[in-house]
Amino acid sequence: MAGSTGHDGAAATLDAVTEPDPAVALARPTWRHFVRLARPHQWAKGVFVAIGPAYGFAFGEDVSLAIVVLAIVAFGFASSGCYVVNDIKDREADRHHPRKRRRPIASGVISVRQALWFALALFASCVGVCLSVSLLASPTRAFWLGTCLALYVTNVLAYSLWLKHVVIVDVICLALGFVLRVLGGCAAAGVEPSTWLLNCTFFLSMFLAFGKRLGERRTMGDAEASRAREVQGDYTEALLRMVVVMTAVATLITYAGYVEDRAPEFDIGFNVLWLTMLPATFALLRCIVLVEQGRYDDPTELAVRDLPFQIAAALFGLLTVWIVL
Repeated sequence: MAGSTGHDGAAATLDAVTEPDPAVALARPTWRHFVRLARPHQWAKGVFVAIGPAYGFAFGEDVSLAIVVLAIVAFGFASSGCYVVNDIKDREADRHHPRKRRRPIASGVISVRQALWFALALFASCVGVCLSVSLLASPTRAFWLGTCLALYVTNVLAYSLWLKHVVIVDVICLALGFVLRVLGGCAAAGVEPSTWLLNCTFFLSMFLAFGKRLGERRTMGDAEASRAREVQGDYTEALLRMVVVMTAVATLITYAGYVEDRAPEFDIGFNVLWLTMLPATFALLRCIVLVEQGRYDDPTELAVRDLPFQIAAALFGLLTVWIVL
Protein backbone atom coordinates (compact mmCIF):
# COMPACT_ATOMS: atom_id res chain seq x y z
CA MET A 1 0.00 0.00 0.00
CA ALA A 2 1.14 3.51 -0.78
CA GLY A 3 2.54 5.31 2.22
CA SER A 4 3.40 2.13 4.15
CA THR A 5 6.57 1.45 2.18
CA GLY A 6 9.65 3.39 3.15
CA HIS A 7 8.80 3.33 6.85
CA ASP A 8 10.74 1.23 9.32
CA GLY A 9 8.24 -0.89 11.32
CA ALA A 10 9.86 -0.15 14.68
CA ALA A 11 10.11 3.58 14.06
CA ALA A 12 6.74 4.16 12.41
CA THR A 13 4.35 6.34 14.38
CA LEU A 14 0.81 5.26 15.18
CA ASP A 15 -0.59 7.64 12.59
CA ALA A 16 1.73 6.35 9.90
CA VAL A 17 0.73 2.78 10.64
CA THR A 18 -2.94 3.62 10.85
CA GLU A 19 -3.10 5.82 7.76
CA PRO A 20 -0.82 4.30 5.15
CA ASP A 21 -2.14 6.32 2.25
CA PRO A 22 -2.31 10.12 2.78
CA ALA A 23 -4.85 10.48 -0.02
CA VAL A 24 -7.14 7.95 1.64
CA ALA A 25 -6.54 9.37 5.09
CA LEU A 26 -7.79 12.80 3.97
CA ALA A 27 -11.10 11.30 2.89
CA ARG A 28 -13.73 11.62 5.60
CA PRO A 29 -15.36 8.30 6.52
CA THR A 30 -19.07 7.98 5.77
CA TRP A 31 -21.69 5.86 7.49
CA ARG A 32 -21.13 3.24 4.80
CA HIS A 33 -17.54 2.81 5.96
CA PHE A 34 -18.68 2.22 9.53
CA VAL A 35 -21.34 -0.23 8.41
CA ARG A 36 -18.72 -2.09 6.42
CA LEU A 37 -16.40 -2.06 9.44
CA ALA A 38 -19.14 -3.69 11.54
CA ARG A 39 -19.48 -6.48 8.96
CA PRO A 40 -23.27 -6.87 9.18
CA HIS A 41 -23.13 -9.82 6.77
CA GLN A 42 -21.49 -11.76 9.60
CA TRP A 43 -24.72 -11.38 11.56
CA ALA A 44 -25.90 -14.35 9.49
CA LYS A 45 -24.02 -16.43 12.07
CA GLY A 46 -26.86 -15.48 14.41
CA VAL A 47 -28.64 -18.53 13.02
CA PHE A 48 -26.62 -20.48 15.59
CA VAL A 49 -28.32 -18.43 18.33
CA ALA A 50 -31.70 -19.57 17.03
CA ILE A 51 -30.90 -23.29 16.63
CA GLY A 52 -31.56 -24.32 20.24
CA PRO A 53 -34.79 -22.30 20.60
CA ALA A 54 -36.00 -23.60 17.21
CA TYR A 55 -35.60 -27.22 18.25
CA GLY A 56 -37.08 -26.42 21.66
CA PHE A 57 -40.15 -24.88 20.01
CA ALA A 58 -40.46 -27.84 17.64
CA PHE A 59 -40.58 -30.23 20.59
CA GLY A 60 -43.26 -28.30 22.44
CA GLU A 61 -41.39 -25.81 24.62
CA ASP A 62 -42.71 -22.28 25.08
CA VAL A 63 -40.29 -20.06 23.16
CA SER A 64 -40.69 -16.32 22.63
CA LEU A 65 -39.68 -15.19 19.15
CA ALA A 66 -39.03 -11.65 20.39
CA ILE A 67 -36.52 -12.90 22.97
CA VAL A 68 -34.71 -15.00 20.36
CA VAL A 69 -34.48 -12.01 18.02
CA LEU A 70 -33.07 -9.86 20.84
CA ALA A 71 -30.46 -12.53 21.59
CA ILE A 72 -29.46 -12.61 17.91
CA VAL A 73 -29.16 -8.80 17.85
CA ALA A 74 -27.11 -8.81 21.08
CA PHE A 75 -24.63 -11.30 19.63
CA GLY A 76 -24.60 -9.28 16.41
CA PHE A 77 -23.51 -6.11 18.22
CA ALA A 78 -20.98 -8.08 20.28
CA SER A 79 -19.45 -9.73 17.22
CA SER A 80 -19.29 -6.43 15.33
CA GLY A 81 -17.47 -4.81 18.24
CA CYS A 82 -15.01 -7.69 18.33
CA TYR A 83 -14.45 -7.43 14.57
CA VAL A 84 -13.56 -3.76 14.98
CA VAL A 85 -11.01 -4.58 17.69
CA ASN A 86 -9.62 -7.38 15.54
CA ASP A 87 -9.26 -5.05 12.54
CA ILE A 88 -7.39 -2.53 14.68
CA LYS A 89 -5.01 -5.22 15.88
CA ASP A 90 -4.51 -6.74 12.40
CA ARG A 91 -4.36 -3.58 10.31
CA GLU A 92 -0.73 -4.18 9.28
CA ALA A 93 -1.21 -7.84 8.35
CA ASP A 94 -4.44 -7.00 6.51
CA ARG A 95 -2.51 -4.71 4.16
CA HIS A 96 -0.74 -7.79 2.80
CA HIS A 97 -4.02 -9.60 2.08
CA PRO A 98 -5.52 -9.15 -1.43
CA ARG A 99 -9.04 -8.67 -0.04
CA LYS A 100 -8.56 -7.51 3.57
CA ARG A 101 -6.34 -4.58 2.57
CA ARG A 102 -9.50 -2.77 1.41
CA ARG A 103 -11.01 -2.82 4.88
CA PRO A 104 -11.70 0.65 6.32
CA ILE A 105 -8.96 0.57 9.00
CA ALA A 106 -6.31 -1.18 6.89
CA SER A 107 -6.89 1.26 4.03
CA GLY A 108 -6.72 4.23 6.41
CA VAL A 109 -10.19 5.64 5.74
CA ILE A 110 -11.15 5.10 9.43
CA SER A 111 -8.59 5.98 12.11
CA VAL A 112 -7.82 3.84 15.13
CA ARG A 113 -9.37 6.41 17.45
CA GLN A 114 -12.61 6.50 15.45
CA ALA A 115 -12.68 2.72 15.36
CA LEU A 116 -12.23 2.45 19.14
CA TRP A 117 -15.17 4.78 19.80
CA PHE A 118 -17.26 2.81 17.33
CA ALA A 119 -16.36 -0.46 19.08
CA LEU A 120 -17.40 1.00 22.44
CA ALA A 121 -20.74 2.08 20.95
CA LEU A 122 -21.33 -1.42 19.60
CA PHE A 123 -20.54 -3.05 22.96
CA ALA A 124 -22.82 -0.55 24.73
CA SER A 125 -25.62 -1.44 22.32
CA CYS A 126 -25.06 -5.11 23.13
CA VAL A 127 -25.45 -4.40 26.85
CA GLY A 128 -28.61 -2.40 26.20
CA VAL A 129 -30.22 -5.21 24.22
CA CYS A 130 -29.26 -7.72 26.91
CA LEU A 131 -30.88 -5.58 29.60
CA SER A 132 -34.09 -5.43 27.56
CA VAL A 133 -34.31 -9.23 27.83
CA SER A 134 -34.68 -8.87 31.61
CA LEU A 135 -37.73 -6.67 31.03
CA LEU A 136 -39.40 -8.95 28.47
CA ALA A 137 -38.43 -12.31 29.98
CA SER A 138 -36.71 -12.47 33.36
CA PRO A 139 -33.55 -11.21 35.08
CA THR A 140 -32.32 -14.81 35.29
CA ARG A 141 -32.45 -15.31 31.53
CA ALA A 142 -30.83 -11.93 30.97
CA PHE A 143 -28.07 -12.86 33.43
CA TRP A 144 -27.22 -16.11 31.65
CA LEU A 145 -27.45 -14.46 28.24
CA GLY A 146 -25.13 -11.72 29.50
CA THR A 147 -22.75 -14.36 30.88
CA CYS A 148 -22.60 -16.07 27.47
CA LEU A 149 -22.05 -12.71 25.78
CA ALA A 150 -19.26 -11.79 28.21
CA LEU A 151 -17.57 -15.16 27.66
CA TYR A 152 -18.00 -14.73 23.91
CA VAL A 153 -16.38 -11.28 23.89
CA THR A 154 -13.58 -12.47 26.19
CA ASN A 155 -12.93 -15.48 23.96
CA VAL A 156 -12.89 -13.41 20.76
CA LEU A 157 -10.65 -10.70 22.21
CA ALA A 158 -8.26 -13.33 23.59
CA TYR A 159 -8.22 -14.83 20.12
CA SER A 160 -7.57 -11.48 18.45
CA LEU A 161 -4.82 -10.41 20.84
CA TRP A 162 -2.96 -13.67 21.36
CA LEU A 163 -4.57 -17.07 20.77
CA LYS A 164 -4.96 -16.61 17.01
CA HIS A 165 -1.21 -17.23 16.79
CA VAL A 166 -1.35 -20.59 18.63
CA VAL A 167 -1.80 -23.52 16.26
CA ILE A 168 -4.99 -25.59 16.80
CA VAL A 169 -5.98 -23.39 19.76
CA ASP A 170 -6.90 -20.68 17.24
CA VAL A 171 -9.51 -22.94 15.65
CA ILE A 172 -10.83 -24.18 19.00
CA CYS A 173 -11.39 -20.53 20.03
CA LEU A 174 -13.37 -19.87 16.86
CA ALA A 175 -15.46 -22.99 17.38
CA LEU A 176 -16.09 -22.03 21.00
CA GLY A 177 -17.52 -18.74 19.78
CA PHE A 178 -20.23 -20.61 17.87
CA VAL A 179 -20.95 -22.88 20.84
CA LEU A 180 -21.40 -19.79 23.04
CA ARG A 181 -23.87 -18.43 20.49
CA VAL A 182 -25.91 -21.62 20.83
CA LEU A 183 -25.72 -21.50 24.63
CA GLY A 184 -26.71 -17.83 24.63
CA GLY A 185 -29.77 -18.47 22.49
CA CYS A 186 -30.82 -21.36 24.72
CA ALA A 187 -30.28 -19.26 27.86
CA ALA A 188 -32.39 -16.39 26.52
CA ALA A 189 -35.20 -18.71 25.44
CA GLY A 190 -35.11 -20.87 28.55
CA VAL A 191 -34.29 -24.02 26.56
CA GLU A 192 -31.88 -26.72 27.75
CA PRO A 193 -29.26 -27.42 25.03
CA SER A 194 -28.61 -31.04 24.14
CA THR A 195 -25.12 -32.53 24.08
CA TRP A 196 -25.73 -33.56 20.47
CA LEU A 197 -26.41 -29.94 19.52
CA LEU A 198 -23.28 -28.64 21.23
CA ASN A 199 -21.04 -31.34 19.74
CA CYS A 200 -22.39 -30.85 16.23
CA THR A 201 -21.94 -27.07 16.51
CA PHE A 202 -18.40 -27.49 17.80
CA PHE A 203 -17.24 -29.82 15.01
CA LEU A 204 -19.04 -27.87 12.28
CA SER A 205 -17.38 -24.66 13.46
CA MET A 206 -13.96 -26.32 13.44
CA PHE A 207 -14.65 -27.56 9.92
CA LEU A 208 -15.42 -24.01 8.77
CA ALA A 209 -12.31 -22.58 10.46
CA PHE A 210 -9.94 -25.21 9.09
CA GLY A 211 -11.61 -24.89 5.70
CA LYS A 212 -10.94 -21.16 5.74
CA ARG A 213 -7.25 -21.72 6.39
CA LEU A 214 -7.06 -24.27 3.60
CA GLY A 215 -8.99 -21.94 1.30
CA GLU A 216 -6.54 -19.13 1.98
CA ARG A 217 -3.64 -21.37 0.94
CA ARG A 218 -5.50 -22.36 -2.21
CA THR A 219 -6.30 -18.78 -3.24
CA MET A 220 -3.19 -16.97 -2.00
CA GLY A 221 -0.39 -19.54 -1.96
CA ASP A 222 1.54 -20.73 1.09
CA ALA A 223 3.89 -17.73 1.38
CA GLU A 224 1.21 -15.04 1.07
CA ALA A 225 -1.18 -16.93 3.35
CA SER A 226 1.51 -17.12 6.06
CA ARG A 227 2.23 -13.43 5.62
CA ALA A 228 -1.45 -12.50 5.99
CA ARG A 229 -2.13 -14.95 8.86
CA GLU A 230 0.89 -15.74 11.03
CA VAL A 231 -0.42 -19.08 12.29
CA GLN A 232 -0.48 -20.38 8.72
CA GLY A 233 3.25 -20.89 9.09
CA ASP A 234 2.55 -23.60 11.68
CA TYR A 235 0.09 -25.45 9.48
CA THR A 236 0.86 -27.51 6.42
CA GLU A 237 -1.42 -28.11 3.49
CA ALA A 238 -1.46 -31.85 4.21
CA LEU A 239 -2.48 -31.24 7.82
CA LEU A 240 -5.23 -28.81 6.84
CA ARG A 241 -6.65 -31.17 4.23
CA MET A 242 -6.70 -33.96 6.82
CA VAL A 243 -8.42 -31.99 9.58
CA VAL A 244 -10.97 -30.47 7.17
CA VAL A 245 -12.09 -33.98 6.22
CA MET A 246 -11.83 -35.18 9.83
CA THR A 247 -14.04 -32.40 11.25
CA ALA A 248 -16.54 -32.80 8.40
CA VAL A 249 -16.84 -36.51 9.21
CA ALA A 250 -17.12 -35.74 12.94
CA THR A 251 -19.93 -33.27 12.19
CA LEU A 252 -21.86 -35.80 10.11
CA ILE A 253 -21.35 -38.62 12.63
CA THR A 254 -22.47 -36.37 15.48
CA TYR A 255 -25.58 -35.31 13.56
CA ALA A 256 -26.22 -38.95 12.63
CA GLY A 257 -26.10 -39.75 16.35
CA TYR A 258 -28.73 -37.08 16.98
CA VAL A 259 -30.91 -38.52 14.21
CA GLU A 260 -30.60 -42.00 15.73
CA ASP A 261 -31.31 -40.65 19.22
CA ARG A 262 -34.60 -39.17 17.96
CA ALA A 263 -35.65 -42.36 16.13
CA PRO A 264 -38.56 -43.23 18.48
CA GLU A 265 -40.20 -39.87 17.76
CA PHE A 266 -39.99 -40.05 13.97
CA ASP A 267 -40.44 -43.73 13.21
CA ILE A 268 -43.08 -44.44 10.54
CA GLY A 269 -41.57 -47.71 9.45
CA PHE A 270 -38.17 -46.02 9.27
CA ASN A 271 -36.75 -42.91 10.87
CA VAL A 272 -37.85 -40.13 8.48
CA LEU A 273 -35.48 -37.65 10.13
CA TRP A 274 -32.72 -39.61 8.38
CA LEU A 275 -33.75 -37.87 5.14
CA THR A 276 -32.09 -34.69 6.41
CA MET A 277 -28.76 -36.51 6.28
CA LEU A 278 -28.79 -36.28 2.48
CA PRO A 279 -28.66 -32.47 2.03
CA ALA A 280 -26.39 -32.13 5.08
CA THR A 281 -23.87 -34.54 3.57
CA PHE A 282 -24.02 -32.87 0.17
CA ALA A 283 -23.52 -29.38 1.64
CA LEU A 284 -20.45 -30.36 3.67
CA LEU A 285 -18.82 -32.28 0.82
CA ARG A 286 -19.50 -29.44 -1.62
CA CYS A 287 -17.72 -27.08 0.78
CA ILE A 288 -14.67 -29.34 0.66
CA VAL A 289 -14.74 -29.57 -3.16
CA LEU A 290 -14.98 -25.81 -3.69
CA VAL A 291 -12.31 -25.00 -1.10
CA GLU A 292 -10.00 -27.60 -2.68
CA GLN A 293 -10.57 -25.96 -6.06
CA GLY A 294 -9.61 -22.57 -4.62
CA ARG A 295 -12.92 -20.97 -5.57
CA TYR A 296 -13.44 -19.59 -2.05
CA ASP A 297 -11.04 -18.67 0.74
CA ASP A 298 -13.85 -18.93 3.30
CA PRO A 299 -16.46 -21.72 3.37
CA THR A 300 -19.03 -19.34 4.88
CA GLU A 301 -19.07 -17.43 1.57
CA LEU A 302 -20.92 -20.37 0.08
CA ALA A 303 -23.97 -19.40 2.11
CA VAL A 304 -24.42 -16.25 0.03
CA ARG A 305 -22.72 -17.11 -3.27
CA ASP A 306 -23.09 -20.79 -4.18
CA LEU A 307 -26.53 -21.82 -5.47
CA PRO A 308 -26.16 -25.63 -5.06
CA PHE A 309 -25.07 -25.13 -1.45
CA GLN A 310 -27.99 -22.74 -0.84
CA ILE A 311 -30.43 -25.27 -2.29
CA ALA A 312 -29.02 -28.01 -0.04
CA ALA A 313 -29.23 -25.77 3.03
CA ALA A 314 -32.81 -24.76 2.18
CA LEU A 315 -33.78 -28.38 1.59
CA PHE A 316 -32.26 -29.37 4.95
CA GLY A 317 -34.24 -26.64 6.70
CA LEU A 318 -37.53 -27.43 4.93
CA LEU A 319 -37.19 -31.17 5.54
CA THR A 320 -36.43 -30.60 9.21
CA VAL A 321 -39.43 -28.29 9.68
CA TRP A 322 -41.75 -30.61 7.76
CA ILE A 323 -40.65 -33.73 9.63
CA VAL A 324 -40.58 -32.18 13.08
CA LEU A 325 -43.82 -30.19 12.83
